[in-house]
Amino acid sequence: MRKMGIGVAALAAGSILLAGCASSTPAAPEETDAGPIDASGVTLTVWADENRLPAIEAAAATFEEETGGAIEIVQKNFEDIRNDFTNQVPTGEGPDITIGAHDWLGSLVQAGVVSTIDIGEASSNFEQVSLDAFTYDGQMYALPYSLETIALVQNTDLVGEEAPATWDDMVAAADEAGAERAVVINTAGQTGDAYTMYGFQTSFGAPVFVQDDSGSYTAEVGMGGDAGAAFAEWLGEHGEKGTGNISTTIDYDTNNELFAAGKAAYTVQGPWAIEALTAQDVPVKVSPIPTAGGETASPFVGVQGFYVSAQSENALVAQEFLTKYLATYDAQKALYEADPRIPAWSDLAEEVSSDPIIAGFVASSQNGVPMPNIPEMGAVWDLWNAAQVQIIKGADAASTWEQMVTDLEGTIG
Repeated sequence: MRKMGIGVAALAAGSILLAGCASSTPAAPEETDAGPIDASGVTLTVWADENRLPAIEAAAATFEEETGGAIEIVQKNFEDIRNDFTNQVPTGEGPDITIGAHDWLGSLVQAGVVSTIDIGEASSNFEQVSLDAFTYDGQMYALPYSLETIALVQNTDLVGEEAPATWDDMVAAADEAGAERAVVINTAGQTGDAYTMYGFQTSFGAPVFVQDDSGSYTAEVGMGGDAGAAFAEWLGEHGEKGTGNISTTIDYDTNNELFAAGKAAYTVQGPWAIEALTAQDVPVKVSPIPTAGGETASPFVGVQGFYVSAQSENALVAQEFLTKYLATYDAQKALYEADPRIPAWSDLAEEVSSDPIIAGFVASSQNGVPMPNIPEMGAVWDLWNAAQVQIIKGADAASTWEQMVTDLEGTIG
């Protein structure tokens, strides 16, 4: 999962490493109609990284005051959380609650280390894509709090403020402006970057996996057939033996440097790249990705949120903390201020959209789809990236793509 920045400096998060392990004394909460539960004698352990820890501390203080329970927050490196959580929970160790990414969900469910949650009426406050991201087999597994996605970024000195609706409109505007390059798109060089290309692929109606009516991903590969072939042909047409607008010479840094130098009118990037893209004072506008295939371009959306351990002895209290103390405007705003990412809380997302750059990424996320959270996604990237690189370099588009889909279906099967 890519690190998110939104082009504004995250607040410094000075915090103390707190010791902690599994949930302490088990005690059932006493529900009352009059107010908060009585969680006296219960200690919840929460894992969080350095950036988000101060915001969680604020919600925890309110929880402790109102319920009589205690919350012990353990600072973890975000990169270590997934493995540590998966390994410790089955042994009875680990936290009651952990922060995590939505694309961990399938493997966490397979490992039996997370519980479903019911966020009730609070669900209406969240962007739908964030709820879909934490849905697996029709059930909700985490409380969302932030989104990340990519969008179209344009040099307004070259092409003005109007956002192109289609790929062809984009190229035409760049050509009319006399731009040295119409667009730069990261392909990770010779590695391939299907993540960045996904918005264009979905505009042909070729999702990586099919979603069911609940929004959950199935293991059915969705990028075969005529729609996938049409995207592959388009990719080849704009590759190195076609228009040259998409090239395996463009890696992440080269992409950003060319745009920052004013040599490209457009790029597709995430908020984490805005600082690099504007390093030489290029004025930018951010908008949803234009369609190439006629349908809405739906980039991947990554979501972060809070999981409850399947082995928590205080699962009801943990859910109470999530749904009553973290699923609030104030708590979600504190999380945003501690580590600025697109909020999953709809009202807050609208509020921070007063910044036009953030507004562009929010709009793109509203067109987006969650990155698949199923374990099968791990088998996709190498085959998918390699096929795109071959096509960009001039390989036969239809047969290369068809072989990739066949190999992927065989690997998954």
